[in-house]
Amino acid sequence: MTTIDDVLEVHIAQEGVARLTLDRPACRNAMDQRLIDALRQALLALDRDQAVRAIVLEGAGKGFCAGSDLKHIGALSIDDMGRFEQETGDVARLIGFLAKPVVAAVESFAIGGGFILAASCDVVVAGRGSRWSLPEVPHGWLTPWGLNALVQRVGRVRARNLCWCMETLDGGQAAAIGLVDQLADDGQAGARALALAAGLAALPVPAVAATKRFFAGGIMREAETMDVQANLLFMENCTHAQARRTLDKYR
Repeated sequence: MTTIDDVLEVHIAQEGVARLTLDRPACRNAMDQRLIDALRQALLALDRDQAVRAIVLEGAGKGFCAGSDLKHIGALSIDDMGRFEQETGDVARLIGFLAKPVVAAVESFAIGGGFILAASCDVVVAGRGSRWSLPEVPHGWLTPWGLNALVQRVGRVRARNLCWCMETLDGGQAAAIGLVDQLADDGQAGARALALAAGLAALPVPAVAATKRFFAGGIMREAETMDVQANLLFMENCTHAQARRTLDKYR
């Protein structure tokens, strides 16, 4: 096992499966600059590693990821917030262009950026009792990246309604709309994800990579443009009163 900057664990299993564990459990695995930098580094290294054939992305502790660390972004200028969220979106989009399949294992919660990070993975496994929500609009801003991944999974109208945070989904509801690909009993999402990843790792590597490459052309076609547009709107939103009040709580 390797630990990167004390925020990300990397473990290579014998079956050719790598486990990436977001390791900030004290803040519900919320993403700051160190975690995003570590995740980018690990994904690129694992994609080059011929011993790795599939990747599982999971969270340490009781849940998957609570999104961007508001204490981190609350200390930044609006321009620097935009840059951080842009870099986070770049990492999420990177998942779609890797040769190796990435399986998300979601227990307990996937909130905000954590919700979108999971949706950006090739396969999503979730516990039946997991909770999914996008609280950014109530905070005062549009979800700043990854909306293409959400649209590809659930369609534009439902994606818009989810962004308005009109409902919180459990794992079964998330599966019913295509956000989650496979359900597991609570506490078993990691094991189910590892089994799925092992099955993918057992397939011919060139054929798996070719399948990802073929579908990426359609799935990812609008992803970068949508991220740029969302990020600009996010920064504009952050100049308004409600967003400032939210961020002031964390400064």
